[in-house]
Amino acid sequence: MSTERTVVRGGLVITAAEEIHADVLIEGSRVVALAAHESAVAESWTTGDARIVEAAGKYVIPGGVDAHTHMELPFGGTAASDTFETGTRAAAWGGTTTIVDFAVQSVGHSLRSGLDAWHAKADAQCAIDYAFHMILSDVNEDTLKEMDVLVEEGVTSFKLFMAYPGVFYSDDGQILRAMQRSAGNGGLIMMHAENGIAIDVLVQQALAAGHTDPRYHGEVRKALLEAEATHRAIQLARVAGSPLYVVHVSAEEALAELAQARDKGLNVFGETCPQYLFLSTDNLAEPGFEGAKYVCSTPLRPKEHQEALWRGLRTNDLQVVSTDHCPFCFTGQKDLGRGDFSKIPNGLPGVENRMDLLHQAVVDGRISRRRWIEIACATPARMFGLYPRKGTIAPGADADIVIYDPHAEQVVSAETHHMNVDYSAYEGKRLTGRVESVLSRGEPVITDRTYVGRAGHGQYTPRSTCQYLI
Repeated sequence: MSTERTVVRGGLVITAAEEIHADVLIEGSRVVALAAHESAVAESWTTGDARIVEAAGKYVIPGGVDAHTHMELPFGGTAASDTFETGTRAAAWGGTTTIVDFAVQSVGHSLRSGLDAWHAKADAQCAIDYAFHMILSDVNEDTLKEMDVLVEEGVTSFKLFMAYPGVFYSDDGQILRAMQRSAGNGGLIMMHAENGIAIDVLVQQALAAGHTDPRYHGEVRKALLEAEATHRAIQLARVAGSPLYVVHVSAEEALAELAQARDKGLNVFGETCPQYLFLSTDNLAEPGFEGAKYVCSTPLRPKEHQEALWRGLRTNDLQVVSTDHCPFCFTGQKDLGRGDFSKIPNGLPGVENRMDLLHQAVVDGRISRRRWIEIACATPARMFGLYPRKGTIAPGADADIVIYDPHAEQVVSAETHHMNVDYSAYEGKRLTGRVESVLSRGEPVITDRTYVGRAGHGQYTPRSTCQYLI
């Protein structure tokens, strides 16, 4: 652990709550104090052997919290191409200093064995701090009891799938029982809301009609089936008296279900991802199998859905932007689905791009600077029991700090990104704003656009329960 005194000097500190010109004093791994730049207090910090990080003309922001990643996830006979080492290094390059990944329970096995398997993958590999959600694939008496134990140990959120019959799928009865359990133990149910039973029928019909190209992935996974599942999940949560967090919301109709539930005062929350804000079915329809690069679930939607999602972020009907980072290389992985779109591994790379893409939304006038920090840092930390250690810059918080140059220009490209994948979903996109330096618990990970971090610096971080629950 670093015991040094570090002073981040001369920048504009932006949190979800305020923007202040201030210097930040760090001792060891924690923020100790903020003081006005060039004040007597701030000047006194720079004496002796303090390490000075210059931030004049830059933003000083909390490290991003990406609450939805899938490093090394097995899927469809292959596995996500980013390891915990490469994925967390790329996250740091993109200004994210904490990820919450998904440990997977295998059918017929305990939650504990799934959690242990993911700990083994991540242990001593991560460049930044990490935590775990738990995917429930097999809801039964034993796993329901295990949920209580996991909440006590700091795994406080559980993901269920209304999609992927035969793999992750849970029926309504299993979902209700898990929700009832979380209503009692304080855990948060996360839902992949798509009607997988109906989608499978449409997939088979499309393939039988010779519709095999990637664009049909978007056509069969209909927005109405996302909306129907979202509505059903909300009603089941109401019956159970349980909170609900709907992951990767992509469709205007599904968002409308969330907004209606929130208008009733229900503990219902929604997340979207950069791909739904910046990409569309136009990408899925790219010729020559290029559309396979954009196959993910929930799928990309027609462009008109983007405006509804941005509006949802402004009105707080959507509270969090995560990546659902689950990369598969175009060559050797995505092309498993040539001639059958249903065999294309579902997932996009994005853990490195999220903070920059959302800053572009600030530049474009879609959201404010504080809302940027709120949806990317503070709210995910609060939602998943990491705040105020993560997600803010305040005395007592971990010194997870990003020096961000709001004026630097960049062009996104697979040639320059650090994710372990052979394409970029945002290839050629011009962005204003770029990460310059990153501290994780006071230790430099990126310094002036040079990686100085190491595998094993990142610590597993147990979580408390959701801070939004009424």
